[in-house]
Amino acid sequence: MDAERQLRVAVVGAGPAGVYAAEALADQSEVPVAVDLLDRLPTPFGLVRHGIAPDHTKMRALSETLRRTLDHPCVRFVGNVDVGVDLSVADLRAHVDAVVWTHGASGDRRLGIDGEDLPGSLAATDVVAWYCGHPDADRALVETALAGARDVVVVGVGNVALDVARVLARSPGELAGTDMPQHVLDALAAAPVERVTVLGRRGPAQATFTTQELRELGHLEAAVALVDPVGLDEESQVRAVARNLAVLREWADHAPEPGKASVRLRFFARPVRIEGSDRVTGVVVERTEVDAADRLTGTREVDVVPADLVVRSIGYQGRGLPGLPVDDRTGVVANEAGRVLRDGVLSPGEYVAGWIKRGPTGVVGTNKHDARETVHALLADAGGLPRGTGPDLVAALLDRGLHPVLLDHWRAIDDAEVALGATRGRARTTMHDRAALLAAAHPPR
Repeated sequence: MDAERQLRVAVVGAGPAGVYAAEALADQSEVPVAVDLLDRLPTPFGLVRHGIAPDHTKMRALSETLRRTLDHPCVRFVGNVDVGVDLSVADLRAHVDAVVWTHGASGDRRLGIDGEDLPGSLAATDVVAWYCGHPDADRALVETALAGARDVVVVGVGNVALDVARVLARSPGELAGTDMPQHVLDALAAAPVERVTVLGRRGPAQATFTTQELRELGHLEAAVALVDPVGLDEESQVRAVARNLAVLREWADHAPEPGKASVRLRFFARPVRIEGSDRVTGVVVERTEVDAADRLTGTREVDVVPADLVVRSIGYQGRGLPGLPVDDRTGVVANEAGRVLRDGVLSPGEYVAGWIKRGPTGVVGTNKHDARETVHALLADAGGLPRGTGPDLVAALLDRGLHPVLLDHWRAIDDAEVALGATRGRARTTMHDRAALLAAAHPPR
């Protein structure tokens, strides 16, 4: 590669993995680089903006750290560009020397049981996108399911499942200071949720939620945390598990309180069917047990948990882009230490980082080490990468009649959200409508 020319790198996906990849490229001095950080949304930060629950204000403040990378002189944010739709993978490759795919895992995993497609049965991805103000959220789907829902069943015992349970059980006052869109606050305030049941197929020692996330359920103003005692006598040498069990044991004697909603955690409970005709009415649950070989088995003892709304939260699933295949089983792009494999063969100039590389595991910070590994591989390959021969990417997008959102445009959106929040005494209100976001990005002069 010409030593006088910067290495042109496109990072596709401006969530934490993408920003950390851009940061690792920008902060090294080994190879001169110019990084275009692309996202199909007009806004950066991915799951920090559209995945972390809005009542987790400290965690969402991570965006303030991530935005420093967007200010780096060799990084250019390019939003509102959908690779695979607005331009093909081949077209993108023509303009850059390397691509790092970091577009995450936006799909959901299914339960695979009868009744899963009834009205009132949703994926956690639908609910989270809605309450975080994602432009692609299906408002009608979620708000119709939530209206009239007194009994909610959440399937899964990870942090996202607890997020959903907690947000649905919070009082309007607890949510008033968040950056949720106003229509979300209004719908949650009107929802008559009285009981939330969280189901886990295995025992409490196998739950994947963190202790911090769990403890929050014990501090809700308008709801009491309950737990079925089965499995709470188990001991664990794993500190995180031991902490979880200790919290759950504290709640074992809790009872429903008049005038308060409840959030009940129930373990060794496997949903086998969702009941209802026109919409969800209940979940048939089978009691499970784990044998000496750690195999989960059903006992054939079943009962029905009443439910007006069922939310499955059993994991995210990576999805491919046109021109970039993803393994249907694992939901990741085949790779070796971040180098993309196509049909088992290394694909020069293609890399992955984040969930699309390793699957939906770890916390936000896990992506930093992951991205550094990928960037290390990219820089090691830099001298032999095929050169893109096309013109500047943004110039090419403009020539196509597209309307990329650049950093100054994003700053205009940011200012508009702060101003919108101020009208209701809030620090910020998330703008959820794509047309409104683009209007804020390109205000009339």
